[in-house]
Amino acid sequence: MHIRRIALPAAGAAGALALAVAPASAHVTITPDTTAAGAHAVLTFSAGHGCDGSPTTTVAIDMPDQVYAVTPTRNPYWTVEKVMADLDEPITDAHGNEITERVDQVVYEARTPLPDGQRDTFELSLQLPDAAGETLVFPVVQTCEEGENPWIETPAEGQDPEELEFPAPTVTITEAEAEGDSHGAGASDEEPAEPAASAEGTGGDEEDEDGNGLALAGLGTGVAGIVVGGIALARSRKA
Repeated sequence: MHIRRIALPAAGAAGALALAVAPASAHVTITPDTTAAGAHAVLTFSAGHGCDGSPTTTVAIDMPDQVYAVTPTRNPYWTVEKVMADLDEPITDAHGNEITERVDQVVYEARTPLPDGQRDTFELSLQLPDAAGETLVFPVVQTCEEGENPWIETPAEGQDPEELEFPAPTVTITEAEAEGDSHGAGASDEEPAEPAASAEGTGGDEEDEDGNGLALAGLGTGVAGIVVGGIALARSRKA
C-alpha cells in the first residue's frame, strides 16, 4: 500500500492548509532514544487520538531524504509495509554494497481501528545522518474512518512552532558522542581517595607500631622468665 504523500506547505503558508480537517487537541509526537549524529536510533511515534472523534485506520510516516534504510517494529494490532523509492543516483553503503533505492514511507494499517481517546506507538529503527545541527522532518498522515489529520506543517522562519495546527514530528541531530561516552558513564579520571582515618583518630600507623613494640617486649620478658626458671630448676636438682 502506498499512502499519498502530502507536500509540505511553503514556509509562508505553513498554517494555511487547503484541507478540510478538524483541529486536533494533541499532536503525533516523536521520541528518539538518541539524537547523536551518525548513531543508530529508535524513533517512537505516538498517536493519541483519532480524527475529530473518528477511529484511526492508517498511520503513514514519510522518511526524510537523508534516511535510506528503516526497520519498523511489529505491532500486533497493525500490519506494516515499507514503501520504496528509487534513488536518482546509486550510493555505496558502509559495507561496500550499492544502494539503488531507499525507504520513502512506512505505513501502519490497523487490523482493528484505533478508537479515539486511546493511544498507540510505532517504533522505527534507523541510522541518523552525520549532520549535527540539522533538523529531520517526518511528516505523518493519520487516516481515520472519517477524515484525516495531516501532521505535515513546518514553521516559517521566525514563527513559533506552537502556532501550528498540525505540526510535523521532527528530530534535531546533536553532536556525535565521543568514543567511550556510552561506557563507564559517571566514572572519574581522578585518583582514588586515600582511605579515611580510623574512628579513634589519626596516627593509626604509630599506634600499630607501639602495639607491635609492646608485644615484642612482652614476648622477650616471657622467654627470659622461662630461661631463669630452667636454671633454678637445674640447681635445685643438683642440690
